Amino acid sequence: MDTRIFKALSDQTRLELVRILLKGERCACELPEMVKKAQPTVSLQLKKLRAARILSCRKEGRKCIYRVSDPKVKRMLELI
Repeated sequence: MDTRIFKALSDQTRLELVRILLKGERCACELPEMVKKAQPTVSLQLKKLRAARILSCRKEGRKCIYRVSDPKVKRMLELI
């Protein structure tokens, strides 16, 4: 298992974001309210998850739609 995944998921906010996104794609604009964090905080955490190649995003107009892109993450979270 890749250590980048463990490092990226070591933060509670990032872990919560991934758990939400495992249920389906979400617009970045929806996530701050769902995790009860400020938008800049969520943006920073999403950037770290993208850098770890756990998440990917696609543009729809001006919106960025996030999804979990690494299938290992779902299996790993099912075990913990």
